[in-house]
Amino acid sequence: MVELARINETKAAQSDVSARKKALLLGRQLGLSSEEGYRPGNASVAERAAFRQQKVSSQYQANLETIYAIALSNTPSDVTGVDLDPDWAHQFFQIAEQIHNRKMQELWGRILANEITTPGNFSLRTLSTLKQLTHKEAQIFEKALGMAVKVNNESRLKLIIGYRYTGGFGQIFRKSSPINIGLSNFGLPYSNILTLVDAGILHRGEFETGLLNSKTPMSFTLLDEKMKLTPKSGHLLFNYYRLTPIGDELTQLIHPKADTEYAKAFKTLFSKDFKIE
Repeated sequence: MVELARINETKAAQSDVSARKKALLLGRQLGLSSEEGYRPGNASVAERAAFRQQKVSSQYQANLETIYAIALSNTPSDVTGVDLDPDWAHQFFQIAEQIHNRKMQELWGRILANEITTPGNFSLRTLSTLKQLTHKEAQIFEKALGMAVKVNNESRLKLIIGYRYTGGFGQIFRKSSPINIGLSNFGLPYSNILTLVDAGILHRGEFETGLLNSKTPMSFTLLDEKMKLTPKSGHLLFNYYRLTPIGDELTQLIHPKADTEYAKAFKTLFSKDFKIE
């Protein structure tokens, strides 16, 4: 117990560092901090620049080697591989060397493995978008995918936010405002939606389906859970957010977790106007 307390105190001390000390630590990245065999005060500006470039190059090389190792561990030996497109490979390695976050390096490693196995899944535009994607944004995307569904045999995911009753005699006796599921109740507030829009992953604005056929059931796939929804009226339509082509490509990299509370709320909300099996 004493040893555990000492370890926790050490970790707390390491994380509780003053802003000035944090700023001073940046000096190592800039080559302005003394290290073994190197004293910045005795070096010229050109020598300090060369030292910094050496440190940057070493870090870039370490990043690439980490990503390559991840790619190698995800590349099957029983599948015929292909040569990478030279332009694609050049762009990939130029960007990948600047990826420092370990979680993001895993994404880039899986991209490389995927492209060697089945080329053409990730465009250069997607690589450029992924370069700007932070780890926090990737987590938001993972959360959104945990709520997205595939409808019938469609390959593209929909992030359904509710439905609306429109037209017909029954509308006289009910409110015409949309019935929303409230994604913010499950960790996806509207600010996160805007983040994904700004990142180029979601289209801006909401979409609507056409009027749903009350005689035609629809199959919904929410990760591993399958359900069948049949409208109780011919005056219903869905509201949803749609992924951009870049977002569709990135879904191959993200492995979301099932949200049982969201699935339960989804069924409860829709059971009023849909038969759910």
